[in-house]
Amino acid sequence: MDVKFELFPFGKTKALTMSYDDGQIYDRKLVEIFNYYGIKGTFHLNSGNFGKESFISSDEVAKLYHGHEVAVHTKTHPFMDCIPIEAVVEEILEDRKNLETLVGYPVKGMSYPYGVYNQEIVSILPSLGIEYARTIESHHDFRLPSNFLLWSPTCHHDDNLLELGRKFLEYDYKGKLKLMYVWGHSFEFERKNNWHLIESFCKLMAGKDDIWYATNIEIVRYIKALKSLQFSVSGDIVYNPSAISVWISVNGRPVEIKSGEIVNLQK
Repeated sequence: MDVKFELFPFGKTKALTMSYDDGQIYDRKLVEIFNYYGIKGTFHLNSGNFGKESFISSDEVAKLYHGHEVAVHTKTHPFMDCIPIEAVVEEILEDRKNLETLVGYPVKGMSYPYGVYNQEIVSILPSLGIEYARTIESHHDFRLPSNFLLWSPTCHHDDNLLELGRKFLEYDYKGKLKLMYVWGHSFEFERKNNWHLIESFCKLMAGKDDIWYATNIEIVRYIKALKSLQFSVSGDIVYNPSAISVWISVNGRPVEIKSGEIVNLQK
């Protein structure tokens, strides 16, 4: 029996996620593009900036980002390594609380303002309810993170985006899942007058049968569920203790292991 222990939902072998910071008004156009092409993204917001010049208002958050994910970018976007740790705690928790009031679900992810962090900041994130945090340190690869609290992206959207996208599409599954993670700021498209870049990328990536289009938190929760699978010594019996279905490959075919289910893979 040939068992490969990792597949994305519905047997897909690749995932694409987008991550955009600050919550400026140009998110409106970016979300429209994502929605048109079926691309899903995570938007990291500074709730203390809502309603200021060039920023979205709090009233539009829930509707604008519906179907995507809202996540923490701290309340006021400070350099977190330059403020007391008590202030870091307040910046994150207040942003979480404000955003949760608007969207009506637990906000569990974040991105580091200015890409700045240190070990003390990273170490306190779980106690603040943060399950993942994105850096700005691109690796130009399609690997899954080893530590979701130091989640580095594939690339910024101005960094060989289409070339990397084509490379991602050409990847042939050999038992290892691949993730393309793109980050940036929507105002950059306006500033550089290159909205055509993100439209071309979304058009290139859209509608692929082997790609799971997901938010950051969906990927985190799925990978955690996948890693929680419990196998028998012989590897032919598997139990899924998580709250969601996960998929594995058995003799070249995808097999769904539902929440709470015990499956004999020999049958």
